[in-house]
Amino acid sequence: MKPVRLLVLGALRRRGRAHGYQVRADLESWGAHEWSTATSGSVYHALKSMAGQGLLVTHETVASEAGGPPRIEYELTQEGEREYLDLLGQALADREPSLDVLGAAVGLIEDLPRERALALLRRRARAMREWRASITAYLPEGTDLATWGPVGEVLTLWLSTADAGAQWTDRMIRRLEEGAFTMAGE
Repeated sequence: MKPVRLLVLGALRRRGRAHGYQVRADLESWGAHEWSTATSGSVYHALKSMAGQGLLVTHETVASEAGGPPRIEYELTQEGEREYLDLLGQALADREPSLDVLGAAVGLIEDLPRERALALLRRRARAMREWRASITAYLPEGTDLATWGPVGEVLTLWLSTADAGAQWTDRMIRRLEEGAFTMAGE
């Protein structure tokens, strides 16, 4: 999954209806151009592509007072809404999304009801722990990975990643359980 698709759908959903410049400006205000692939060109490409896929409906607006061409405004269709919520859920539940995809999902997490977000994060935490267990399942008891050379370093990297992912996810779960953020429907 590419973060630009999730980000563009999320920005449009929050605005209701917007032209490409507004979507791009929203993403830039979130700093997304710094930590994701959401560049100016990718935003416009995503808008056109998703409109062609039936995820967005287009509306042509009147020409600007400065004499520019009419702008095209975009709005999510019902299919676009489903796609957005599916992508958001996948990104939050996946044990190994790219950091820009996970960052986009966390930035948009308030679009979900609290219980749905908690369920997705709990699924992610469980997947991280299952991944860790699968890494260690066949290691002999008392294994010192430092003696395994580069393979030991790969296993150590995986274990560290699983532990850090589970720890961060547990923290997010606690924050949501304690009432952090204003979630959808609240």
